[in-house]
Amino acid sequence: MTGTDGVLDDAFLADLDAGLAEADARVGRLYPGDTGTRQPVHTVYVPATRFHADLVPAWGSAALEILAEHGGGPDGLADAFGVEDLPGLHDRVVGKLDREPVEDLRIDFEDGYGAPGDATEDADALSSAQALASTLDRGEAPSCVGIRCKSLDHATRRRGIRTLDLFLVGLLGSADLPDGFVVTLPKVVAIDQVTGFVRVLRRLEEAHGLPEGRLRFEIQVETPQSVLAADGRVALPSLVSAADGRCAGLHFGTYDYTTALGIAAAQQSLDHPAADFAKALMQVAAAGTGVRLSDGSTNLLPVGDEAAVRAGWREHARLVRRSLGRAFYQGWDLHPHQLPSRFVATFAFFRAGLPATAARLRGYVGRSDGGVLDEPATAEALAGFLLRGLGCGALDENEVTSATTLDRDAIERLACRQPVIMSTLPPAQAAKST
Repeated sequence: MTGTDGVLDDAFLADLDAGLAEADARVGRLYPGDTGTRQPVHTVYVPATRFHADLVPAWGSAALEILAEHGGGPDGLADAFGVEDLPGLHDRVVGKLDREPVEDLRIDFEDGYGAPGDATEDADALSSAQALASTLDRGEAPSCVGIRCKSLDHATRRRGIRTLDLFLVGLLGSADLPDGFVVTLPKVVAIDQVTGFVRVLRRLEEAHGLPEGRLRFEIQVETPQSVLAADGRVALPSLVSAADGRCAGLHFGTYDYTTALGIAAAQQSLDHPAADFAKALMQVAAAGTGVRLSDGSTNLLPVGDEAAVRAGWREHARLVRRSLGRAFYQGWDLHPHQLPSRFVATFAFFRAGLPATAARLRGYVGRSDGGVLDEPATAEALAGFLLRGLGCGALDENEVTSATTLDRDAIERLACRQPVIMSTLPPAQAAKST
């Protein structure tokens, strides 16, 4: 044996691999990582009675109108929304509201809809499905869309399942199921409700000839039981696991959750400490699973005179910015007047962070000396930040390439912790990075 030989031979290492094979498979199954697809910055909830085939452009028009009336124009945006004064922010938001005012839409048959009776809900399930089919046919549907049915609590179980059943019958009779289709399951209080919902979705897939696993759903975290089980264990990982790969997201329900804890109505908010506790557990439970997180809603709407609208905008923008800073990149919007504050706050977050993010990424790729020594994990976070900004339209590829000296392919490699090979970059980029 020489001084450069190790003492652990191939036979030992092969035996170690065999002993860890089951764990390797389990970890790969439970923690597949993010899908890499674009995550919406919001989910718009619209009661089924208010949904119609022209809803998305109508919301965009309403948002543009209120922005023009009370937004203060390009020079007054910072004052109107309480954000940093950033060049070009106004025009980008206007372009977004004109081009894609709604990124994710949920047709609501639960709290926002009520219980009008079986005949009415049956008719609404079918008519809203037809309206969505029309929207899809015209190419005006958001990239993600679905419905929120009633919970699997005994009192509403059959009604909720029937609504989902009829909605799919109505939709699939006129259109293909859109790629971003997802169902929201509210008020989960037991793991059995998740496994039961999986059974429902499997049966619907069989009936409609859909591939297994095609129907996915979000779990709304709006009950204490969905956070902490009766035996004292954190319930969230078990709920995700029970979904058998169908759980697309965990969405926080602000008002049901805080009400269940006895918090006074005047104190109920996304930033209440009790809400932060639940969301921190959501974050840990979802990490590495590919399940995405969404914050909830705020009930202070930007409606009324200019003072009231601006007060609603500033509060909404503050909460959106707070959620973004805590890695909740998605939230609920309930009114078209919330779209300006959603996109102003979101775009400002990414645009304000671009210079420092780009500088750190340049330093990492070029291995230049600087005040911050970043690791591959941080480079992944820096690249992920830029990809989210690009995905929603806050940033464009030309300015990101100019700021980082990296094209999108290189940034995507860094987001997956893959090395950027300098020789593969365009000559101008490679020169700037060295």
